[in-house]
Amino acid sequence: MNFVLLKKLRVIVSLISIISITLIFIDFRELIPTTAYKYILYFQFVPSFLKFVSTPVFIATGFLTVILITILLGRVYCSSFCPLGIFIDVINFLNLKVKKRFKFNYKLPNNFFRYTILSLTVIAVLFGSLFFINVLDPYSNFGKFSNIIIKPILVLFNNLLSLGLETFDNYSIPPFEYKTTSFVGLTFIIVFMTLVVWLTLKSGRLYCNTICPVGTFLGLLSKFSIYKIKVAENNCNGCGVCERVCKSNCISSKEKHIDFDRCVSCFNCLTACPSEGLIYENTFKGITTEKNIDASRRNFFISAISLSTFLTNKLLSQNQVQVYVKNKIPEEKNFPVSPPGSISINSFTSKCIACEMCVSACPTQVLQPSLFQYGYDGILMPHLNNKIGFCNYDCIKCGEVCPTGAILPKNLDDKKLIQIGKAKFERDNCVVITQKSDCAACSEHCPTKAVETFINEDNLREPKVEEELCIGCGACEYACPTIPYKAIYVDGNSIHQLAKKPKQEKLEEVDTEEDFPF
Repeated sequence: MNFVLLKKLRVIVSLISIISITLIFIDFRELIPTTAYKYILYFQFVPSFLKFVSTPVFIATGFLTVILITILLGRVYCSSFCPLGIFIDVINFLNLKVKKRFKFNYKLPNNFFRYTILSLTVIAVLFGSLFFINVLDPYSNFGKFSNIIIKPILVLFNNLLSLGLETFDNYSIPPFEYKTTSFVGLTFIIVFMTLVVWLTLKSGRLYCNTICPVGTFLGLLSKFSIYKIKVAENNCNGCGVCERVCKSNCISSKEKHIDFDRCVSCFNCLTACPSEGLIYENTFKGITTEKNIDASRRNFFISAISLSTFLTNKLLSQNQVQVYVKNKIPEEKNFPVSPPGSISINSFTSKCIACEMCVSACPTQVLQPSLFQYGYDGILMPHLNNKIGFCNYDCIKCGEVCPTGAILPKNLDDKKLIQIGKAKFERDNCVVITQKSDCAACSEHCPTKAVETFINEDNLREPKVEEELCIGCGACEYACPTIPYKAIYVDGNSIHQLAKKPKQEKLEEVDTEEDFPF
């Protein structure tokens, strides 16, 4: 086998993986059909596993394929399909370009720490908590990074380009409104990625081999891999080149030993060895492959991290009433509002890995990472934040793109009747009462007419809520102009219910037989 070609193949697969996954997270123009998402994410281990548990279909068997590949070839997933692992390789590549004398060296594995994290993760999952998955899973965190960091940079570039073209009366690139992400999500991903980059610059794949529960689990499986990289002691001259290029710090040139459960099968050592001192061995048949020497290169550039909310405007600003009297009664929300198709809060939190795929795909950006709305083990899972958006009545994207089955796909007619929450009206907070101003913004924006108005004693339109028609989309809450508390808001349903069909307004019949008047 030609090791140079093998490494080039690995690099090509890695680039395809990270580029395609990044694109579906940052695709604010919706150029990639949502039907393609399940194929792009097929090999992502945790989403595939959770999807299979909830809906055992063929497209959710990616984790089984990863297990089979690991038993055959080792931790190929970590170097070829895991987006965070590939990102770490990019950082290593750039670091070696800047620090040409930087060398890796063998480090003893911290087995107690890594197996403790894996054990806690497994135990938490068995008890129905995805807390460790949400904060440590590589795919989930790369999704957060793409949506919270990379996407705003792309939107900023788009809006600057749009603004520049408009000065020449060119409107071919429209601006895009990007709403600020939650402070919790932004803070978490900045801290997390800073930690990952620091560990990478310090010691290569340290995160993958010490903290990542997926890497540790696949490392256990790789102990039984059919093909393994080993030292051919008869050919090895102890030069240490393989150890210096091993970003997993798992090759000891002194002891002529490879700790294969930490090896991510990047094949850097195979192409670097000058003496054919390494073999890629079939452990069952004892067949080895020959080594060819060549140097293959990859070039990849990651833009500097920044966040922008350039050109953000209120979608409903034209309907806002000027508010000059602050109200005093806080909103009383018993439950957060989970996305339509999530069935219930318990069902949602037992499958969601907080990857932010739905957050990225949501056209109104109402889905935002939570803090403790779902409890401590539901941190960063998306909820509907109706203060910055609302659930589009004619949208089913979150269910189409969810990779784990936490949000089940629904057809549009069914989705329009899913009651994810109920609108609550606090009369003493409404501007109609507090400052005698006519408003009716909530009624005007309710898609099911669950919020209607009646003329009160002050001859003003006062809203009333018919809960049986309400689906909890939050359009009323988003449109409500009151400060600091909303006069109308959505309290989530812990278990989603069905709303009644909206009332159908009868159209007046028009006499079409009358002659044209002129």
